[in-house]
Amino acid sequence: MQARVAACTACHGEQGKAGADGYYPRLAGKPADYLYHQLLNFRDGLRQYRPMTHLLVGLPDDYLREMAAYFAEQHVPYPRPARPAASADMLEHGRTLALQGDASRGLPACVACHGAALSGQAPAIPGLLGLPRDYIGAQIGSWQNGLRRAAEPDCMADVASKLTPEDIGALSAWLSSQPVVEPYVPDPAGTAALSAECGSQNQQ
Repeated sequence: MQARVAACTACHGEQGKAGADGYYPRLAGKPADYLYHQLLNFRDGLRQYRPMTHLLVGLPDDYLREMAAYFAEQHVPYPRPARPAASADMLEHGRTLALQGDASRGLPACVACHGAALSGQAPAIPGLLGLPRDYIGAQIGSWQNGLRRAAEPDCMADVASKLTPEDIGALSAWLSSQPVVEPYVPDPAGTAALSAECGSQNQQ
């Protein structure tokens, strides 16, 4: 397995703890089904990033599932978050969106699906803390412009479509500035009812 994931850890860090450049996200400890379906999505074109597609093209499902299970079982301490270069008002806006949402715009709170501690929910919803600010913003942008997709109904694409640039900046600043409290593991499946139907959570 070490040889199999060597190409992954070259960018995503030893044991998948995250790359050092603030772009390649952490893989360690994410839900196995989430990681597996991201590998499938890169391989099959639902997520657009050529280096990932190049690495995964032609690899069978079972092979990818074993890789996902390996990274899901890695538990590496999280580093301290970076001090945010953001105003108090921006951080408060991000906190409000993450914890309360905005009912007037049909925006659910992040915690409604990603868990009260934003640590994710099994089998396929990832945690949101411990991710770089630039990465969070880039992924929301990818949902908006169709470079990132998921199984229908694609709940994150719907949420992302309602976010303004100011929302994205505030969310990415606040989420990336929050410390991770260990143990930071996904909530069990069914811990909370999702605010919207999500195809990825229903995949097997």
